[in-house]
Amino acid sequence: GLSIDGAVAMASLVYDARGRAALAQLWGQYAAVARAHHLSLLVTTPTRRANRARVAQSPWDEDVRFLRGVQRQNGADMYVGGLMGCAGDAYTGAGALSAPEARCFHAWQAQLFREAGADFLFAGIMPTLPEALGMAQAMSDAKLPAIISFTIRGNGRLIDGTPIDEAIRIIDAETENPPACYMTNCVHPRILQQALNMPFNRTRRVRERFLGIQANTSPLPYDALDGAADLHTTPPRGAGPGHAAAASDLRSSHLRRLLRRRSSPHRGHRPFSGSLRPGRAPRWLR
Repeated sequence: GLSIDGAVAMASLVYDARGRAALAQLWGQYAAVARAHHLSLLVTTPTRRANRARVAQSPWDEDVRFLRGVQRQNGADMYVGGLMGCAGDAYTGAGALSAPEARCFHAWQAQLFREAGADFLFAGIMPTLPEALGMAQAMSDAKLPAIISFTIRGNGRLIDGTPIDEAIRIIDAETENPPACYMTNCVHPRILQQALNMPFNRTRRVRERFLGIQANTSPLPYDALDGAADLHTTPPRGAGPGHAAAASDLRSSHLRRLLRRRSSPHRGHRPFSGSLRPGRAPRWLR
């Protein structure tokens, strides 16, 4: 019974009482898991599609106050991030921006999250290197720690054909404050394992800088999943041959430092200052 705004997807739910209740219940479940296992939790606003062009088509504006309320109510070691996304289609790369275009286009949203007091920025399912680079530069300009998450295929490449290792190398080299780390989302662990096992991705750079996955429950390709009418699932223990080994590759000591922080989470605005060296997380994430 919830109404989803076509232009900005779920972002408008925080302005509806039933939408807020649904989101609070969902995030509360994750917070409970984090508390039970003594883990830190990164959460983001539902704003991947809420860029400047789309917000103009929708009667709402961005803030992180709702998630701050969820943070206070659940008492988890929780960090509130601003979720951003590509200008075009995240699964095909259609409509992707060049690096200069992306830096300009995404700066507006990044700066709004900075002003709202977000703890970090998260770029979800970025399909092309040029737009991911421009996004990372816009995030760097906002002086907030950032995570870049790629759209990847089993061949070890982004949608535009760029190998994961090459994408990380270029973004790290051409961004003043490189991202805290890289990861992927909306992909099955089995596909990620294939991607990381490609010879050109079996590098120290990928091991140290590519640190996470938000997994799909289906191993089907993007074009089969996009708009699918049925829910496709995989049992957690049946993610595929070698799934434990793939998880071990990602469960590095750096990732533990990134997510397992025992002190109280940051509650207000504290801009990040100073360059992040590749392989090194900001102090608040360690």
